[in-house]
Amino acid sequence: MRVPTWLRTTAAVTAAAGIGSLVTRPGDPWYRRLEKPSWQPPPRAFPLVWTPLYGLIAFAGARALDARRGPRRRSFAVAYGANLALNAAWTAIFFGARRPRAALAEIALLNASNLDLLRRAWQADRTAGAALVPYVAWTGFATALNAAIARRN
Repeated sequence: MRVPTWLRTTAAVTAAAGIGSLVTRPGDPWYRRLEKPSWQPPPRAFPLVWTPLYGLIAFAGARALDARRGPRRRSFAVAYGANLALNAAWTAIFFGARRPRAALAEIALLNASNLDLLRRAWQADRTAGAALVPYVAWTGFATALNAAIARRN
């Protein structure tokens, strides 16, 4: 993994995380009023989970990009950027627009993007692919949580 690539993926991931943190307000009265499942983690758990996940996404992206050349590198970069855009968009839709049902539709797209990104990363570099597995798993959990909230509200 080359440092310039790692710096670029870290900047891209930081931008996606920053957008999410700007609109996420678990203390907001709207969010507190939502009926949530008993198995939802406490609000303080989310930054504890997302911080290392974002680090793994940046690491995986850098490794996969550095393992590719030419059109395959460009293709991975486009898929990676699209995934980060979908990641940030979910937060904006759920918390910013306060639309859990729309966010559920969007997270379905994110899950498809995650699986595609995992496949591409795994083909490029198995360590990169393995680093994305926790992200894919957590987003699957987030989908179940989003679905439960949408169903209850």
